[in-house]
Amino acid sequence: MKLRMALLKKSAGGSGETMACGTGSCASVVATATLGLTGRKVTVELLGGNLDINWDLSDNHLYMTGEATTVYNGVWEPKI
Repeated sequence: MKLRMALLKKSAGGSGETMACGTGSCASVVATATLGLTGRKVTVELLGGNLDINWDLSDNHLYMTGEATTVYNGVWEPKI
């Protein structure tokens, strides 16, 4: 039986653990599925919530589904 759920912890530089990382989640699914540890449909558990990743066999594309939540608002004013 292959795993259908994975836990991912991702740090960004010196700022600590990130709430979510779609790129890292997709890469993790490809790596674990290639190694035979999981199937191609995996729920990745992250601090900010779960992401469902599907590595579709028919088109070899990765599909990521999950909730989106605003965690920060800001204004950037470049000094030109």
